[in-house]
Amino acid sequence: MMQLSDVRRLPDADRPRVGGLIVLLALGLAVLRPTGVGAQQIEIPPEGGVTTEHTVTIGDRTIPYRATAGTLPVYGNDNEPIASIFFVYYERSDIEDRTDRPLSFSFNGGPGSASVWMHIGYTGPRFLNIDDEGFPVRPYGFSENPHSILDVTDIVYIDPVNTGYSRALPGVSTGQFFGVQNDIRYLADWIRLFVTRHDRWASPKFLIGESYGTTRVAGLARRLLSSHWMYVNGVVLVSPTSMGVDRGGPVGEALLLPHYAATAWYHGALAPDLQSGDLYDFLDDVEEFTVEEYIPALTRGGFLAPERRRDIAERVARYSGTSVDFVLNNNLALPIGRWRKELLRHEGFTVGRLDSRYRGIDRDDGGINYDYDPALTAWNHSFTPAINLYLRGELQYETDLEYNIFGSVSPWERASDNTAEDLRRAMAENPFLHTMIQAGYYDGGTDYFGAKYTMWRMDPSGKLRDRFRFDTYRSGHMMYLRQEDLATSNEHIREFIRNSIPADGVPARY
Repeated sequence: MMQLSDVRRLPDADRPRVGGLIVLLALGLAVLRPTGVGAQQIEIPPEGGVTTEHTVTIGDRTIPYRATAGTLPVYGNDNEPIASIFFVYYERSDIEDRTDRPLSFSFNGGPGSASVWMHIGYTGPRFLNIDDEGFPVRPYGFSENPHSILDVTDIVYIDPVNTGYSRALPGVSTGQFFGVQNDIRYLADWIRLFVTRHDRWASPKFLIGESYGTTRVAGLARRLLSSHWMYVNGVVLVSPTSMGVDRGGPVGEALLLPHYAATAWYHGALAPDLQSGDLYDFLDDVEEFTVEEYIPALTRGGFLAPERRRDIAERVARYSGTSVDFVLNNNLALPIGRWRKELLRHEGFTVGRLDSRYRGIDRDDGGINYDYDPALTAWNHSFTPAINLYLRGELQYETDLEYNIFGSVSPWERASDNTAEDLRRAMAENPFLHTMIQAGYYDGGTDYFGAKYTMWRMDPSGKLRDRFRFDTYRSGHMMYLRQEDLATSNEHIREFIRNSIPADGVPARY
């Protein structure tokens, strides 16, 4: 059977053309249509795709590129396909030799989330229609992304099983794909297959993950090295999880305070002397207080001296935008759900989980937890129509499968999460491997100071610290949805990619 990679190598004159677009169809893409009541069945193609030609203007340069939307299989132990993984592959079409051309694999998180968020909201060549702060606007759709990193790297956006159009094949148990290590194992196999099919073994390689995707790519860095002898140059952790680093007890309770302070400043809920300055003017003090005083105070629990307890409560209330009584009533440690309800209770609003700049309204202003996350609700509003319009319209990929923005991946095994250590080990074994962390001040799902703590704990020896980069932004979990940060954060990735590729002839040695 002709493979997708075989079709792609046909000379341009031999490729079928429709309406000026290069269209590639491998066997298995057809959707079975109904011939009678109950006869409809949507075929899940293990392999197939469509390639189209486009351009995007990045900065002042017009970049030509090919976009391949398709599927590639996961193989089981008997070398038979067990899952169909949907991907979109962007490659600059004005480059002949890809030996030095970087290749990036991009994942979102969940687990159970498609790669849609970073695909049409961050690094890809098209950007969905939203306002400058990330709120939905009509008409739904997309336009060029002038900040895409496609000028410096080819990109593959990957949807794990049960997300996007990716599915286990009929009769295959989905449980083998769900869980920290299961997820890493089959996706490492898939990446190896993709790199082999597309002749990219010589290319510098990067892994980009957001949220749970950071757990995924941290583990993949080690798995690709240890199981497939594939060495990557860089790992980008966007709004990282703890990746198995213990944040229990007083540490976890205290680490959220800088996020509380940033949010309170944004909403004008701080004392005038703090509110009058810039955000950066006092966050260093909040971080210092958190590490040097707040964590030790929480460690003592109810045995903290009463006068010291009062002093800590006053400082926490001052930074968190709440009252001393609220802090004392919560035994100095503010549960984040209660704080989201409390901060703007007097105005009748809650604040968002994934981006605390967003305000929500509840059924009532009583209670201790909010009804919904206004940030995620807003993002679903704009992303879902945009990705469906984009894949079928511009990329010409047709299927009757539903594109799962979020798919069911339950139960998900998490006990084996030691991925921060996996990444540290990969960095130790590969002197060329660098790690970049991007975090938003207003992200309450994977808070920025928690990300900094994870970075500190990843490298207890300090021997790798020169290969870490940490950047923060005045936005939330998806910092790229704010136009100012979209430009800055993409430029930071662009710099990171360039700086993570060694000069020719430099040996990988300590």
